[in-house]
Amino acid sequence: MGSERVDTEGKARNKEAKMKRRKSDHGSTRAGGDAIKNNKKTPKTREKTDLGESHKKVMVFKSENLDSTISASESVKETDDDFSARKGPKIRRVKDESMDSDAIPTSKKIKHKLGENSDEERKTKKSNKKMQKKVKCEDSNECKKPKRTKGEIEEARQLKIKKKEEEEQSRWRWWEEEKYEDGVKWRFLEHSGPYFPPEYQPLPDNVHFYYDGKKVKLSLAAEEVALFFAQMLDHEYTTKKVFRENFFKDWRKEMTDAERSLIQDLGKCDFGEIHAMHKAKVEARKNMTKEEKQALKEANQKIVDEFGYCLLDHHRERIGNFKIEPPGLFRGRGEHPKQGMLKKRIQPEDIIINCSKEACIPVPPAGHRWKEVRHDNTVTWLVSWTENIQGSIKYIMLNANSKLKGEKDWEKYEVARKLKSCVDNIRSQYRSDLKSRQMSTRQRAVALYFIDKLALRAGNEKEEGETADTVGCCSLRVEHITLHEQMDGKEYVVEFDFLGKDSIRYYNKVPVIKKVFKNLKLFLENKQPGDELFDRLYTSMLNKHLSSLMPGLTAKVFRTYNASITLQEQLKELTNKSDSVAEKLLSYNRANRAVAILCNHQRAPPKTFDQSMATLQSKIDARKEQLALAKSGLKQAKKEAKAKGSSEFKLQTLVERKKAAVKRCEEQLLKMEIQATDREENKQIALGTSKLNYLDPRISVAWCKNMGLPVDKIYNKSQRDKFAWAIDMTEVDFEF
Repeated sequence: MGSERVDTEGKARNKEAKMKRRKSDHGSTRAGGDAIKNNKKTPKTREKTDLGESHKKVMVFKSENLDSTISASESVKETDDDFSARKGPKIRRVKDESMDSDAIPTSKKIKHKLGENSDEERKTKKSNKKMQKKVKCEDSNECKKPKRTKGEIEEARQLKIKKKEEEEQSRWRWWEEEKYEDGVKWRFLEHSGPYFPPEYQPLPDNVHFYYDGKKVKLSLAAEEVALFFAQMLDHEYTTKKVFRENFFKDWRKEMTDAERSLIQDLGKCDFGEIHAMHKAKVEARKNMTKEEKQALKEANQKIVDEFGYCLLDHHRERIGNFKIEPPGLFRGRGEHPKQGMLKKRIQPEDIIINCSKEACIPVPPAGHRWKEVRHDNTVTWLVSWTENIQGSIKYIMLNANSKLKGEKDWEKYEVARKLKSCVDNIRSQYRSDLKSRQMSTRQRAVALYFIDKLALRAGNEKEEGETADTVGCCSLRVEHITLHEQMDGKEYVVEFDFLGKDSIRYYNKVPVIKKVFKNLKLFLENKQPGDELFDRLYTSMLNKHLSSLMPGLTAKVFRTYNASITLQEQLKELTNKSDSVAEKLLSYNRANRAVAILCNHQRAPPKTFDQSMATLQSKIDARKEQLALAKSGLKQAKKEAKAKGSSEFKLQTLVERKKAAVKRCEEQLLKMEIQATDREENKQIALGTSKLNYLDPRISVAWCKNMGLPVDKIYNKSQRDKFAWAIDMTEVDFEF
């Protein structure tokens, strides 16, 4: 039945009645009953009724005793007896943008008037929450965007496809061009130089530093360094003796003579007000309004547009780290001996600019000049400077998806692929060197055995006390290994325990061949725990020997080769084309995990790990209950269909629908369980490092094509940009 039109007099009467209802405290039960009678409609009707100038939401109640349409505002006023007379009321909303909050029954009232455990009650609560959320949204003027039509969704999809196609067409396909002669990286390079951090702003007048309980006005240089320490008071670094001593020593260098004579003890310094000011600023940034965030975003975008891009061979390329790091306190990795030292502000006078001769040279900040301007097209950096802590050279280079980075990656993996053809000869060579008469040759052979078998880093020569006590293969000490003739049912076991790169502990028990074990016993003779294991071997000597065996071969190439070949072998072993998408992805992650374990890519478990796993488990449990209900419903539907025969088309359709629901639940449950397994196995393993730096991306792309998976299941947008060359050139039959 269509909506009844109301004449002008009727509208006026309804409007007057509405005003009276608002003024009265509550409508009587009888009034509610009358309203039901007056609004009675034909059964199985869903329609809108005009009430005055604005349309009201209506609810359709279906039951054995009553089929009627009532306004939501009147339905709330009915007594408990009225509701108890109905069995399983089913509430539906008719969409209307003019609905007000009075037209919504609260969840508490609905819960009170419906059965506690009924399916209808759960549906009602869900519907009710959506309506309340909508009203709250309207009241706060923070409504989400209106629901899009199918046409709008399709238009957005087509726009996205068009944008992607345009991006692909505009992409610089440098891998299809001829390579430059040896050593030349580019022919034209122009950029705007680095972006310097803003100058230090003095503390407000109401924020003070105290020494021995008294206010002290610090000079600007000393005040800035004091702020660096105050910002870190919540961090455990400021409790470490080495950090505090290094900080105080460097801080005093920035003080005036008067300040140095006064401030003698860090323990008497009070940074409380400065720390409180810093925390307030952090909190203010978190609580910025939408407009403030947008303004900040636009300001940052302007900086990116000016400094974040360069012209490389007349192609616009993104620069990676175009911002100069602001001054602060050095932290380092692990127990670094220089932690707490002052990282000084980098000035234009410290900067070396590299660009083309014919390019516009970047303009330095007013009142400054560059240290040097170079035109070296055999290097890939745009800007360089020397930092003051360790004296290392820092660079500004292009982004990961640039030509220069892509070419470097491609060359790295091609060298590793070449190793595949001669690795057997190299292995035979170092095995025969294990019985050489020269001790240095034997040590080199054992080191190569470890680098090849365990994918250990070679280890760099460094001065004692300059960096954290981390080692690689060539710099292992006697204390880092323990030999076991028998261990866990295995012979000739070497137990490793040392700190590797970034102070990550490497602990492993590895069975080795007898010749290696005997040589290690020989190397340990008459040595103290702190003595070098390979005392006649250096990394430079090792790499020089490797380059004589194959051009471009270094110890690092072994690591890349073993990582990539392990991934390829594991993918062949673990995956099947018949697996589901979730199972294929789990297999890929397991293959990647084997590589991460080989390369010792560990991480600390995320702080929210237990909580996220508990949340996922609760979802799994809920899905299991849903699956049980779906199976029960399917069983009942089959029983009814069998009783009434196959001629009942509706019942057969219902059975098919129930089967589809069961299958959908099973797939969703399997996906969740696989996700839980994957998370648990990844708890302390970092997959990203190996995926981006050690695994030839062509292996993953070829695997995706073989398995019928889109590449975006493995690589996100930025990773796809980084490996665009591999995605474009890789065929299904690629072999590393």
